[in-house]
Amino acid sequence: MHKYLPQTPDDIKAMLDVIGAKSIDDLFSSVPSSLRLKSPYDLPDAYGDDALTKHMRDLAAKNKELIIFRGAGAYDHYVPSVIPALISRQEFLTSYTPYQPEVAQGTLQYIFEFQSMVAELTGMDVSNASMYDGATSTAEAMFMAHAHTGKHKILVSDTVHPRTIEVVKTYAKYRNITVVVLENQDGETSLDAIKAHMDDAMGVICQTPNTFGIIESLSGVAETIHDAGGLLILNAEGLSMSLLKTPRDYGADIATGDLQSFGIPLSFGGAYIGYLATTKKLMRKMPGRICGITEDVDGKRAYVLTLQAREQHIRRAKANSNICSNQSLLALAVTIYLSLMGKKGTIEVARQSMNGAHALHDMLLKTSRFKRVYDKPFFNEFVLEADFDIKAFDLDLIDSGILGPLPLPNNRLLFCVTEKRTQEEMDRLIEKVVAQP
Repeated sequence: MHKYLPQTPDDIKAMLDVIGAKSIDDLFSSVPSSLRLKSPYDLPDAYGDDALTKHMRDLAAKNKELIIFRGAGAYDHYVPSVIPALISRQEFLTSYTPYQPEVAQGTLQYIFEFQSMVAELTGMDVSNASMYDGATSTAEAMFMAHAHTGKHKILVSDTVHPRTIEVVKTYAKYRNITVVVLENQDGETSLDAIKAHMDDAMGVICQTPNTFGIIESLSGVAETIHDAGGLLILNAEGLSMSLLKTPRDYGADIATGDLQSFGIPLSFGGAYIGYLATTKKLMRKMPGRICGITEDVDGKRAYVLTLQAREQHIRRAKANSNICSNQSLLALAVTIYLSLMGKKGTIEVARQSMNGAHALHDMLLKTSRFKRVYDKPFFNEFVLEADFDIKAFDLDLIDSGILGPLPLPNNRLLFCVTEKRTQEEMDRLIEKVVAQP
């Protein structure tokens, strides 16, 4: 018997018999044989404590601190040092929204504050206690629209980030929901395409600023959707909402998106945090939890879990979602960031990012190595078409300590600027552009 696995050979055989498997190898039948290890592990000799420490430091030293001009859903913003200092405290670091919540008033209070801030940012009536990320929150919003309308078709503008569209398709597959991706019109959501497919659709998913960085006008979109009995689901990145129109201003029924810009480091791609906010009318269709405020028997302020429409709390068939959750620690980081920066500070970060992006945009065009792809308003990201090899350019930049713009089809590049980018760094990028053959 293995010292960590208490099952005997007879136990294992009995379990395999129940599921119809002849051996343990059958459990991995879905893994292509080309990917399976066919020989024993060829591991080096074990390290001593000092040697292992040195080995790990040598590996860590291979990581490069790059100057980042790439966004596409993950943004290099300044993270105030107080955030990691506070969220690493033992009261928070291992916390999870408790199932006996009223004994954890501190946790419920900062989640309540998080919800209040998200509601103010989005202009919506109510927010839940957070989501995994913007892509999954958008897919969960699709489920809300499905539950509300009873329809089985969702329209998605192709100006929504490709990763979000793929997640939506994956979620939809197992609910028998048809996803129709609408072709854009000059980089923006096409109202004509919506009208052509809206008859039997539960709603439309749009994004602004969209995957090309364009601030979409969405003129007439909400009215068209609502006249057909559908819902507008609008994905909007957190920082942009501090300076631009809110989802409520656009007539959205459900607002979703990422809040990574608010105090969450890039962290090699995650973990990030999403939000989901909606109207009072749709509140009970919302997945996850909602923290509320009330008074206890002594008349003192008290926080409670007001809504818990998850499978742990109600009958599974009536649960809004079986796979959504509250990411309490990241919600705390966002709450601390917004509390520290305040309205003026958050707006200033957004303004500096936008001004820097427009300055770089003009500098790049002056090199005569690019041409505009979309003549549209943008926030902190924009697309240009290069007259040189963008793959070679990307590698050249990395060798120079710069993570450059995201390569796109048709020799196009998606640039991003945040408040961290300096004029000196932009000048370095321009020098590399000019030097391209």
